[in-house]
Amino acid sequence: MKAVLLRGFGQPLTLEELAVPQPLADEVLVKVHACGVCHSDLHLAEGDWDLLKDMTKLPLVLGHEVVGVVDSVGENVTSLRAGDRVGVPWLHWTCGKCEYCREGREVLCSKQTITGVTVDGGYAEFLKAKAEYCAKIPANLESAATAPLLCAGLTAYRALKQSGLAAGQRLTVYGIGGLGHLAIQIGKAKGAVVSAVDIEEAKLELAKECGADWTGREKPERAHVAIVTAANVKAYETALKGLKKGGTLMVVGMPAEPFPVSAVRMVSGEYRIMGSAVGTRQDLRELLELAAEGQVRCRHEVRPLAEAGAALEELKRNRVSGRLVLQAG
Repeated sequence: MKAVLLRGFGQPLTLEELAVPQPLADEVLVKVHACGVCHSDLHLAEGDWDLLKDMTKLPLVLGHEVVGVVDSVGENVTSLRAGDRVGVPWLHWTCGKCEYCREGREVLCSKQTITGVTVDGGYAEFLKAKAEYCAKIPANLESAATAPLLCAGLTAYRALKQSGLAAGQRLTVYGIGGLGHLAIQIGKAKGAVVSAVDIEEAKLELAKECGADWTGREKPERAHVAIVTAANVKAYETALKGLKKGGTLMVVGMPAEPFPVSAVRMVSGEYRIMGSAVGTRQDLRELLELAAEGQVRCRHEVRPLAEAGAALEELKRNRVSGRLVLQAG
């Protein structure tokens, strides 16, 4: 099979011929139809996330936003069969036994394995995945448009779910890129009044197309919830100032440097700052239901698998509106 390999941090990706992987008893072999290109892939390839660098498998097939069709199943698999269309997300496997797994917070499992990080991902014609961690894709969803929901959409969905955002409340989204334009749609689906903040006019236009009630470069009316999807310290500073008293700031974008927080301001306004990581299997099921209802759709562009390296370079240069998706063949 054709696959794109990362052989070393900071090295160019290479298109190579590899053996088709063979699924274990609890796994399925998936023929990849589409794989989203995530900013996380760029950080992994460059080795600039210390937390994940030591656990990253090398050589590695990147990619954790995968939609494809089950080609074959392991001998113990009963939940899926050949021909099923599935999504393979970031969360490849968890132990199911630790306190976090038992509490329904499997994204915090310390024993978890990660698609396209600790095991090979979807920048390939085939990959294998744990059957119980694959999500069935609704029939009315197109593969390329759905692939980015497996991470970008899921991350935005879980963050807004954890924020407690309620219908009628004000939500401000800072950074209208791959995650941000999906966060707008999810916020609208929850019945929120959504504002979008970005410094680029093209991205503000995208925000309007996604249903934002207000767009601009300055902070709007103070929000009940703010979500920062940009990896930018200034965005966090602006977002904190743009919260109403008792408001919640959701931390999603990950700048390399810390952002300042005033303890006096935090106490006097009873603000909350919460981090949110990817999403659980249940979160993904809920998101796919929203997408099947037509409430969430990813703006995307398709690239051939052989152009994976060029796609990462586009991300690095901030030339992408929405998401890029790789397709083999």
